[in-house]
Amino acid sequence: MHDVPHVAAVLGPAEESADGVTRQRGVALAVKRMIDFVLALIGLIVLSPVFVAIAMAIKSDSEGPVFFRQQRIGRFGRPFTFYKFRTMTHGNDPAIHREYVTSLIRDESEDLKGESGSYKIEADPRVTRLGRILRRTSLDELPQLINVVRGEMSLVGPRPPIGYEVDLYGSRERRRLEVLPGITGLWQVNGRCETTYQEMVDLDLLYIDAWSVVEDLKILGKTVGVVLNRKGAW
Repeated sequence: MHDVPHVAAVLGPAEESADGVTRQRGVALAVKRMIDFVLALIGLIVLSPVFVAIAMAIKSDSEGPVFFRQQRIGRFGRPFTFYKFRTMTHGNDPAIHREYVTSLIRDESEDLKGESGSYKIEADPRVTRLGRILRRTSLDELPQLINVVRGEMSLVGPRPPIGYEVDLYGSRERRRLEVLPGITGLWQVNGRCETTYQEMVDLDLLYIDAWSVVEDLKILGKTVGVVLNRKGAW
């Protein structure tokens, strides 16, 4: 099991003053939203040729739509339509994932650890040949830039859970819903799929408690390196 980094080591000391904390946070959140919108919009424009290439590859690799749409739970428990490039066979049975997530949340992690050291379904029969490549390179996540532009997600934040995951939450896990979910986050740059479920929750709560715009930018920078070396990806 990984040692979860202490907040001071990962995020640095939170900068708060006795007066004006609420106002400062409101300004910071407005700046965060502006950064999210501008960077996501630029990303969609610049990466449009990549979107087209991936779409064509998906259509030639297997039957089904280009995009995978799923209802996820966002800030304050509000549901929204979540987008990814489809990496699985169309019309597959989600029961495999539901059972796996249920076991993870019930802290049966050691029984679920794969040969590679990841806490993921490593031999998932639903994943297509191209889907494995898209997942290993994180290219399947690019359509979530649409969710960011729409204000349903942020570039940085906890990953958005599925409804049946939230149904199993306790009060501690529900704190993950206090902020907008993100494409990347503290969990992704500190082990990703190589951490247990509870370690992921620990990292998400560290992020929520010590969040700042500067730390968001640091996480975005670290994400580039994590994606390039594919650490923790599956």
